[in-house]
Amino acid sequence: MGCAAPRSASALLLLLLLLLLLLRAELPLGAELTFELPDNAKQCFHEEVEQGVKFSLDYQVITGGHYDVDCFVEDPQGNTIYRETKKQYDSFTHRAEVKGVYQFCFSNEFSTFSHKTIYFDFQVGDEPPILPDMGNRVTALTQSPNASPTPIPPLSIPRDRHLGSPVPTACSPPAHAPRDMALCW
Repeated sequence: MGCAAPRSASALLLLLLLLLLLLRAELPLGAELTFELPDNAKQCFHEEVEQGVKFSLDYQVITGGHYDVDCFVEDPQGNTIYRETKKQYDSFTHRAEVKGVYQFCFSNEFSTFSHKTIYFDFQVGDEPPILPDMGNRVTALTQSPNASPTPIPPLSIPRDRHLGSPVPTACSPPAHAPRDMALCW
């Protein structure tokens, strides 16, 4: 009888670790970084992406100059699949057509005296839906208000309700106040 408790505790711990590993397998891969880009410089980052996998890049210039930076993304064959110049922030999403190392670069080469601080978030893989079959049907989170079977009445309050009579108030003096002083609400 004394050995039953440790076995069940170790089995529960093992089950918990297995559950955590399974949950971790569903998460998309990615990187999130804030870095400083000197004036007249370019900084590139690399990420291996499988064919057919979606990836996204979100970036924003946090400090420096006119808060602008050049950004481009190249596929493993060296083809430019995204290029923007002098942007403060942007988002780019793409599904990899070939497997290999994708390169994304930030350039401040147009600036001769102002360094920048840049934040980016690079995600690889599809994010799993919040609910198991959420992708298969229309839900309250995705349904358009125009698709409602019954019209939604306008949010209006009848005017005579507010303008017809004054708002009633109640008054009572605080316990420590003189008798002629009252608080009204």
